[in-house]
Amino acid sequence: MKKQLVTCVLLLSFLFIFPVEIQAADSNAPVEIKSIDLPKPVTEGGKPLMEALKERKSTREFSDEKLSLQTLSNMLWAANGISRPDGKRTAPSARNKQEIDIYVAMEDGTYLYDAKENKLIGVVAEDIREATGMQPFVKNAPVNLLFVADYDKMGDGSNEQKDFYAATDTGYVSQNVYLFCASEGLATVVRGMVDRDKCKAALKLKDSQKIILAQTVGYPKR
Repeated sequence: MKKQLVTCVLLLSFLFIFPVEIQAADSNAPVEIKSIDLPKPVTEGGKPLMEALKERKSTREFSDEKLSLQTLSNMLWAANGISRPDGKRTAPSARNKQEIDIYVAMEDGTYLYDAKENKLIGVVAEDIREATGMQPFVKNAPVNLLFVADYDKMGDGSNEQKDFYAATDTGYVSQNVYLFCASEGLATVVRGMVDRDKCKAALKLKDSQKIILAQTVGYPKR
């Protein structure tokens, strides 16, 4: 008993002389967001092209039902995925510069679509959907896509030329999303009204990266 008491006294004395710092968890520390491996996209089936073109439309009313990872994978591949062994995409780009990146804003955070690895790279663990548009429906729709052009990838040329090609190439990607949604019974609308400054800060974009357009995707509101 005396032996135990002496041990306790020595231990307390040691802690008093050499205090151990115990750090409390920082409630303000940034929350990490993990990347998501997407299932292999299904590249067969769907409606015939002419039927999809006929049914393509813009919709501004969305259900809050989430899209499955399979649907996300299929849609992102249709938008600007790799369709050939040489790395070329489903959407064309001027001189094949492939300068358009797709950021996917959802309730649990925002991700960057990696077409080569077929995965969503975690960017920010924050719901920024409301900042992706000025319309009230964007904050509750399950997915808002941000089309970001990296001007550094475009090489030489004037800013006017880069603006033109970035806008044109984004249009191809957006139309692919429209046709996929028409084929799969999803609702979508492309939008130009975006809080670009807030989104740029949240996504930590470089000065060479410009948000061109946004596009909301989800199930139609019943």
